[in-house]
Amino acid sequence: MKPKNNNNTLDHSRLLRKFLSPSSYIYRSNHHRHGHLHCLSVMAQQMLNLVFFSFLFLTTMTLTRGLSKKCFVTVVPTTPLVTFLERVQETALDTFGEKDFDAKPYVDLSLKLNLSKTEKAFDGLPRRGENGTVSVKDLKEFIATYFDDAGDDLLYYDPVDFVPEPEGFLLKVKNPEVRAWALEVHALWKNLSRKVSDGVREQPELHTLLPLPEAVVVPGSRFIEVYYWDSYWVIRGLLASKMYETAKAMVTNLIFLVDTYGYVLNGSRAYYTNRSQPPLLSAMVYEIYNRTYDVELVRKALPALLKEHAFWNSEIHKVTIQDAQGCNHNLSRYYAMWNKPRPESSTKDKESASKFLSNSEKQQFYHDIASAAESGWDFSTRWMRNTSEFTTLSTTSILPVDLNVYILKMELDIAFLANVLGNKATTESFLEAAEARKNAINSVFWNGEMGQWFDYRLANGTICKESETWQACNQNQNVYASNFIPLWIDLFHSDKGFTFLIQSA
Repeated sequence: MKPKNNNNTLDHSRLLRKFLSPSSYIYRSNHHRHGHLHCLSVMAQQMLNLVFFSFLFLTTMTLTRGLSKKCFVTVVPTTPLVTFLERVQETALDTFGEKDFDAKPYVDLSLKLNLSKTEKAFDGLPRRGENGTVSVKDLKEFIATYFDDAGDDLLYYDPVDFVPEPEGFLLKVKNPEVRAWALEVHALWKNLSRKVSDGVREQPELHTLLPLPEAVVVPGSRFIEVYYWDSYWVIRGLLASKMYETAKAMVTNLIFLVDTYGYVLNGSRAYYTNRSQPPLLSAMVYEIYNRTYDVELVRKALPALLKEHAFWNSEIHKVTIQDAQGCNHNLSRYYAMWNKPRPESSTKDKESASKFLSNSEKQQFYHDIASAAESGWDFSTRWMRNTSEFTTLSTTSILPVDLNVYILKMELDIAFLANVLGNKATTESFLEAAEARKNAINSVFWNGEMGQWFDYRLANGTICKESETWQACNQNQNVYASNFIPLWIDLFHSDKGFTFLIQSA
């Protein structure tokens, strides 16, 4: 039963009222001629300049150190098992050839024996020719002897809340053929449900699969582990299927990843620990709470959401843009913590990078390709300087519309969920953060002539860039679906002005 509103519970409409009240910066900025915040007065700015120059000498060295650090890619190291499996993967490519070769299953293998024994046996395989190729027979025998198949460490699981036709399932769907199709889709939850085997928890060093505590729903096909932003769409489907416990279990797994690594990983494999994916955990918690009113889930999730928000606003992700009026806006970018070939696609990445002569160019390319994978748009001309040349990927030099809208949604969700728990200070803090980001999105991305929000490319195209002055020519005016992601949030609906939202709240 839905609880009655009390002083500690605000629905989204009430948060929107506060967020868009006439006293708020966002409401006032909507009536500003150019849609920007009013900047500091000239006198106040001069005072700030005096303070700045007074401390300039003291801060120069600190600032320089910060900038220098930012010029190097932060790298999260992988495990010895992943490193070894990449060797097996490369040998398999040489042995079996490029035709229909899939690199991923090789880094999903789990060991039957310990790594040192397996490596010794691998190094002892007979090799022939200048390239040291292993025969098909010998490699197949080696893999069968020393590895379990990819996916063997995930067991089929019968979800406790699955029924063939849930009560009240899609009541508005009347057409019998469409309804039958919907029930077929609903039945897939049972086929895609898995549980991590006990062996993964008991001997994690033998597996690249991570020991998630609860049951999972996997995307399917060759993707036999949990993926971050896929889980949002899975959870929306689970809620339509009334599978609330399975949806909560998936959120619990993602919270486990945040608690363990500081952010939700791209996927639940050891080789994904160096990047995340579009941050939708808060949206998952919000959607589940709206169906179940499970306050304990909110209580468990909020610390993880705060930690994830800090991750996406950390030094490596944050860039400051100064607009024409001199106002600074902080926005976030995708930034994988990796500068090598992606283990799940190592052979292809190396082939793509072969055109580069220097190691630094290769490392930057690997960094950008992993960052594109973090975006979920792997791969798109959206990230390329030359849309016909894949090697011109420059993901880390782009401020993306969609990422910043997801973070805005996170800020609004956290404000809402904190209020459910009666945490007024956190609610106020995140409403202020949402105000600032919403204004930044409109100041940096919005193009009034085109009626869209465009990605912004940093002028010098380098990861060292942490601030610059806004220039219209740096908006990417190609049309992508991401240009319209702001419409996902009611604040940006062109047919629903702020007055409408306030009156309807």
